[in-house]
Amino acid sequence: MPIGEFGRPPASETSPGLTAPMYWMYEMAYASLGPARAMSDATRMMLQNPLNPFGQTDLARQITAGCELFERTTRRYGKPEWGLKDTEVNGVRTPIEIRSVWEKPFCRLLYFDRKHPRPLRTPQPRVFIVAPMSGHYATLLRGTVEAFLPTHEVYITDWSDARQVPLAAGRFDLEDYIDYLIEMFHVLGGNVHVLAVCQPAVPVLAAVSVMEAENDPYVPLSMTLMGGPIDTRKNPTAVNDLAAEKGIDWFRNNVITKVPFPHPGVMRDVYPGFLQLNGFISMNLDRHMDAHKKLFENLVKGDGDLVDKHREFYDEYLAVMDLTAEYYLQTVDTVFIKHALPKGEMTHRGKPVDPSKIVNVALMTVEGEKDDISGLGQTEATHGLCSSIPDERRVHYVQPGVGHYGVFNGSRFKSEIVPRICDFQASAAHARRNAAAE
Repeated sequence: MPIGEFGRPPASETSPGLTAPMYWMYEMAYASLGPARAMSDATRMMLQNPLNPFGQTDLARQITAGCELFERTTRRYGKPEWGLKDTEVNGVRTPIEIRSVWEKPFCRLLYFDRKHPRPLRTPQPRVFIVAPMSGHYATLLRGTVEAFLPTHEVYITDWSDARQVPLAAGRFDLEDYIDYLIEMFHVLGGNVHVLAVCQPAVPVLAAVSVMEAENDPYVPLSMTLMGGPIDTRKNPTAVNDLAAEKGIDWFRNNVITKVPFPHPGVMRDVYPGFLQLNGFISMNLDRHMDAHKKLFENLVKGDGDLVDKHREFYDEYLAVMDLTAEYYLQTVDTVFIKHALPKGEMTHRGKPVDPSKIVNVALMTVEGEKDDISGLGQTEATHGLCSSIPDERRVHYVQPGVGHYGVFNGSRFKSEIVPRICDFQASAAHARRNAAAE
């Protein structure tokens, strides 16, 4: 099971002497499979050649399916593409250009620039989506972005894979995460709605709290926190209990290792993606094994639609990135072990993080009825901390029938959650304009 959205640590105790070189051993194992993967690919291409009469037999299809299954279960999945080339705005199909508008070593701010064939009559609201930095790439929120593109100018954080960041770029921890968010708010100029999905609910709330305490003019118009671990003492799930049971020293000794050569981030301390993937898979091992069994059967039958659906899902699901050790450990310690934010003990650069300082930013929280990662009430706890926000500028919504991922993806998200967020954002922008006019 994961810690928040982080992958689960190893199921059994491992000694620090084994933990330190585990990434290097993983790389050697991956490299050793190279010849077998090459042989498998060559066999598959030979049997799929339309000029090969043997390729149409049942035995050949089974061999071909087995070769693909072997290749897919032993490959390293790269960062997925966004695949969002156009959207419909006011009934007009509009192309999209994705470009970076701000960049630092550990993150880029992406803008989905919609190339309107003619200017819009009225500007559309801007939404800044903060993606989780918890193992998967920001493309996991492809459906979230897609849902807002017809009605919003969309920005999203694109976090870097720590193994691709050289040591010379320095450290990156939870306080740096908050600094990054504040800088991005300044780049966006304040006239924006921020939406934090899952894990970033804590740093977003902290960043807005710090900005409000300093009377920063670039605070967002509204803040929507979705399925975030604001107070994991409320309705704790098994993932919360795991962090409390193990303690931070256990995580430091059992899951942190160094990036091996030849990656650019060689010798950087990280929580590696392959360990996180082990956690993701172990949550529902039977389901994943059954899915790959069905993939084999569908490849043999030639059911292209079901094969494509499997490939699409697992190309995203199996693509993971490394997290810096300092960020992972500080987040686990601050959020899941010490509960520093709801206790009023969290600090940023030596200054207290006090959500009661938030006055100008409207607040919406969203939870899933069946969320087994961030339990019901953990995100709603934000309202008790943000005591200075007027009642008419705060909303809490529980989506019936969905789990953790249904909070930000899927049909119910698009049909029931997104319209509520849009209404809330419109109300927040209207209230801010009225306040400025007084």
